[in-house]
Amino acid sequence: MAKADRQALIAQIEATRNSRVICYVTGTRANLEVHMAMDAIFKMHEHLQLIAPNAKIPKIDLFLCSNGGDGTVPWRLVTLIREFCDQFNVLVPFRAFSAATLTALGADNVVMHKMGMLGPADAMVVNAFNPRMPHNPAQQLGISVEDVSAYLALVKEDAGITHEDELVIAFNKLAEQVHPLALGNVKRHISQSRLMARKLLGLHVDSAKEGQRINEIVENLTSKSFYHSHPINRLEAKTQIGIEFVQNATAQEEDLMWKLYCEYDRELQNERPFNFVEEYMSAHPAQPAGSVLVTATTTNKVVYIESTGLTHCSSFDYQISGQKLPNASVQCTLITLRQGWGQE
Repeated sequence: MAKADRQALIAQIEATRNSRVICYVTGTRANLEVHMAMDAIFKMHEHLQLIAPNAKIPKIDLFLCSNGGDGTVPWRLVTLIREFCDQFNVLVPFRAFSAATLTALGADNVVMHKMGMLGPADAMVVNAFNPRMPHNPAQQLGISVEDVSAYLALVKEDAGITHEDELVIAFNKLAEQVHPLALGNVKRHISQSRLMARKLLGLHVDSAKEGQRINEIVENLTSKSFYHSHPINRLEAKTQIGIEFVQNATAQEEDLMWKLYCEYDRELQNERPFNFVEEYMSAHPAQPAGSVLVTATTTNKVVYIESTGLTHCSSFDYQISGQKLPNASVQCTLITLRQGWGQE
């Protein structure tokens, strides 16, 4: 009954707000977090075509919950939705970080629950030139744009190093630890984040008349938050970041938004870290030494795009193979059988 329960709640939100609602929820489960990605745009288009097949409708609300993702997705997502409606709003029940925050900047109104959080729009950059984790060389370190800026600010402001030659030495020290192309990628991403923020705000804020306010919002989100995971509540968003189009959800909206979020939270198992070794051991607690066993196929759901008439879910099917070694330890391998979008 989970789908029926969710769609009933979506219909109630629509009736309360006199709008049409599309939900975009990406999994935030530990060890199985999924980011906003361009493949969602194709599915979103199907929902929009179903909701507004012939002409623009007055209002579409995007129920959004995500830790972020591809920094190019917000522009494509927002501009696509705006093709189908006169007013576009974002509903934030809980987390809407990074790229999800950028998406919210493109909305006429951002309706936030008490638990709703936006986040800085500075990028966490990972590419082939990033340094490796000291204790896990197979994994790359993500580089926060603001970490690089903070290092240079530390050198100048706290260490008091201002002479050009000394600054060059300090930068070279950084470049010895972080590949210069990775640092260049950091610069490219922060420039992209600022550009995206300005373009998205410019969709509904008059750039000619309110250019200074746009610049303040962009700087507050990309350069002055200092910490990539800083949670921005609705009061801070309005009074300190300057996002005046943030609104407090009404009591009825809050109740429905939270109930709907909790339904997705259960489906995506966000509160339970993904640990396939632990999962295997639970399935085979008394495995004989020397044997190799395989678990039954399991499906994990990771992303939902849903409206009252259509449900898309991205998931993957997997098995776990485990071998009991002579020393009684178990060696496990995760086998992915299928991954991708489907309809419920």
